[in-house]
Amino acid sequence: MKTKKINITFVLPNLLPGGAERVFSFIAQNIDSKKFNATLLIIGHSKDAAYDVKDINLVFLEKTRVKDGIPALFRYISEHKPNILLSAAGHLNTVVAYMSLFFPKTKFISREVTVLSLDAAFFTTKKKKLNLLGILGKNRFNFFDKIICQSKDMQDDIHENYNIDIHKITVINNPITDGFKLKEQKTKNNPVQYITVGRLSKEKGYERILKLLCKLNFPFHYTIIGHGPEKEKLFALIESYGLRDKITHIEFTKNVAEYLEKCDFFLQGSYFEGFPNCLIESCAVGTPVLAFTAPGGTKEIIKNGVNGYLVDNEEAYFEKLSENRLWNPIAVRESVYKKFNKNYIIKQYEDLFIDILK
Repeated sequence: MKTKKINITFVLPNLLPGGAERVFSFIAQNIDSKKFNATLLIIGHSKDAAYDVKDINLVFLEKTRVKDGIPALFRYISEHKPNILLSAAGHLNTVVAYMSLFFPKTKFISREVTVLSLDAAFFTTKKKKLNLLGILGKNRFNFFDKIICQSKDMQDDIHENYNIDIHKITVINNPITDGFKLKEQKTKNNPVQYITVGRLSKEKGYERILKLLCKLNFPFHYTIIGHGPEKEKLFALIESYGLRDKITHIEFTKNVAEYLEKCDFFLQGSYFEGFPNCLIESCAVGTPVLAFTAPGGTKEIIKNGVNGYLVDNEEAYFEKLSENRLWNPIAVRESVYKKFNKNYIIKQYEDLFIDILK
């Protein structure tokens, strides 16, 4: 007798370039099609899609903002009645949380992307008399059947700062997606090649990387891949440090792996992270990482001296930048494939989906 498939709808605000978008769509496409019927539902526009989605049902609501897509999302759930709905990203998770009250037969799962209390504190400049969205967002966790975090720090943050039962929260790291092949072993580049892949935003700490790079007394080149609100400020800083000729900026590319392969070190300056996909991707091709110790998933990825370094301050960061060490790409790659290979991570998602319906 055939077992009835579980119908799952994965919901994202858009398919614009971003780690959450890539990983979420990857998970949707790679769960077992013999057990699950997967639909990827995008609030945004099909013309903005940066990722190819194959072998599953793909639906675009063609709305510019999440709030504009609320009626269409409500109609979709009413008509299709998925067994499970899994959403990602803050504003969308807030909308879905309260929408769940109208669909008691559907299990609702939230996938969070950062250490929320730190994110809120980092970007709060002044207190508002009434922040309704903030209040709704803070209480959204009560309405989900399960909450997925990508790191232990994220789980602890939601448990401690939002008063949510620890058993309601599960930690599933992000997987290494396809296309990240081991680079050939080689000597260090001359000039030394550094790279950072990530959103150009305040919490990513680009300014402290630039501050240290300008002090180096040997030839180097630094590639930045990403876009975001801090672009103008960062390039003003680059000019002031006299680094313009030593930096290449690429807003978006589907060939991230090729750039990672050609570099000697991935540089992370973040003040906090949820689970930085770019770090496991860099290690997956054999390129080590230099990062500051920070809340979030970074310390679950980096093993000091094995696939890079975690340092506590700028002095130590500068010391490692200047180090003339040769790394073994095979050892760097193996350090992350043991924990974050796609088969292992996808099975964790599948087990969660089956268990939540018992």
